[in-house]
Parts: sequence; C-alpha cells; structure tokens
Amino acid sequence: MRLDARSTRDREAFVADRRKRWDRLDGLVGRGPASAAEWAELASLYRSLCADLSRARGLLLTGDVLIALEQLAARAHNALYGARQSERTGLVQLVARDFPRELRAGWAMFALAATLFYGPFLLGFVASSIDPTYASGILPEAQLSQMEQMYSGEIARPAWEDASMAGFYVFNNVGIAFRCFATGALAGLGSLWFLAYNGLVLGTVFGYLIAVGKGANLLAFTAGHSAWELTGIVVSGTAGLRMGWSLIDTGGRTRLGSLRAAGPSVYRLIAGATAMLFMAAAIEGFWSAGPVPVAGKAVFGALQAVIVAAWLLLGGRAASPP
Repeated sequence: MRLDARSTRDREAFVADRRKRWDRLDGLVGRGPASAAEWAELASLYRSLCADLSRARGLLLTGDVLIALEQLAARAHNALYGARQSERTGLVQLVARDFPRELRAGWAMFALAATLFYGPFLLGFVASSIDPTYASGILPEAQLSQMEQMYSGEIARPAWEDASMAGFYVFNNVGIAFRCFATGALAGLGSLWFLAYNGLVLGTVFGYLIAVGKGANLLAFTAGHSAWELTGIVVSGTAGLRMGWSLIDTGGRTRLGSLRAAGPSVYRLIAGATAMLFMAAAIEGFWSAGPVPVAGKAVFGALQAVIVAAWLLLGGRAASPP
C-alpha cells in the first residue's frame, strides 16, 4: 500500500494516543454495559471512534488497522442501537404479556383490591342514588354543586384544548393511583384505605348525579375511559397490597430482602397500571368530550371494557412461560 508524505511516526502516534480508548470501547461492547453510566460512555466512545475513522482514512493507516476500527465501529453500532430496539420491544412485552400473567398469577390479591374498591363504590352508588342527601355526608355541598353544574349539559370544549386536558387527566389519574400504590409501604394499610375511599367517593358521585337527572351526560363523558381508569386504579392498589404483604410475610428474609424479592412482581403490576391510566387519559382528553351521541359513546365504552378484559384474561397465554 502506497504511503503519503506523512511520517510513520505521525501514524504511530495517532494510534498510540487512541489505543486505550479503542480498547475500552472494545471491552464495553464485548461484555455489554452494566449501568446507565456505561451505556452513556459507550455512546460517547462510539461517536469518538467515528471521528477517529475519518481521520485514520486521511492518514492512510494500514489496512489491518482500518479494518479493525471499522469492525469495532460496526459492533459498537449494533450494541448501542440494537439494545435500544430491544428495550422498546421489551417494554411492549412487559405490558402486553408479562403484566397480565403477573396479575393472573396473583389473582387473589387483585380480587381483594377489586373488592375493596368496588364494594364501597356500590355502597356509595346505591345509597346516593336512592337518597341524594347521603352524598352530602361524603362530599362537601360545594363540590356536589360543582359536579352537578359540570354535568348539567353535554361536556364540550374546543379541539385545541384536548391535548392540555389529556395532560391534566394523566396528572390526576397517576396521583390517585400513586396514593393507592405507594401507601402500601405501610404494611398495605394505606392501599386498603385509599382503595376503599376512592371507591366510595366515585360511587357516591355517580349515584348522586344519576339521582339529580344528570346520568345521561355523565355516561356520555365517562363511558369511554372508565374501564381503563377504574381498572388501573385497582391494579395500582394490587401493587400496593403486594408490596405491603411482602413486609408482613417475609418468608424468612429480612423485610428489606423480602421487599426486594417482591420488586419484579410489583414492577410488572405498576407497568400495567401506568399503561391503563395513560390510555384512560388519552381517551378522556381526545374522545370523551367529543360530539358523539350517547349511544355511540356507550358502545365505544363497552368495546373498551371488552378489550381490557381480553387483555387481562388472555394476554401472554400464547407465548411460552417466562
């Protein structure tokens, strides 16, 4: 291979100055990054290597050096961008497959959470629909009046407000779910309380609005997202109860050790609950206040309930067990 006028010393210095960095990148690619910091380092070293390759071609380095650098660049590219694609695929699998499996495996905890939520919900609904004054014992009169006024007509808003309202609903839904989950750290007692409290409040509001003649408007607005939102809250409570139970039944571990062992299970439940609450917020923001007749919204809501039920009952059954 013909060499240009640059001295061999310049080329050797170029390689020597960068050899340590190339070796570090080769080591990271070979064993795989073990932390976020190492992933960031791999990305930085890969970008530097690309610049080094361009410079190396200009210096007319020997073919074996160029080939080695090009191979290293290809491996680093695959490690970096292939891993990102794998992470995206893994997130989909986590929500679509692993979460419903986890929920079915711990069905008793889910059933308890559902009972804690829907029992008070039905109590509040029946009591306030029969006697609207019952609602004033649960919620302040001012809040009830505000609810009544809100649903006095069809809820409509300009399309440009949909995105901001969806963001508001995400914040609101996640706040409720977070309390149902995070307070499970109090040996599950906080999750017990917030599931029952939120169920009672929501049921009371529903029953009261139906009793005062606002039921059709309420149905029109809530039908589409209720299956996602209410189930997401129950799943969040399930995660809280699971965390709380790990602090009670430690299986011979320390409490911290038991909590760590329950971590993957809780993580899968929270991932599913988060997906549900984001879906609920999207529907609530972009669909629920739309100009669709009540019958159409009721059909859409029924379809969402079927989708949620099918996901929880059938998700991950076709794949091989983890």
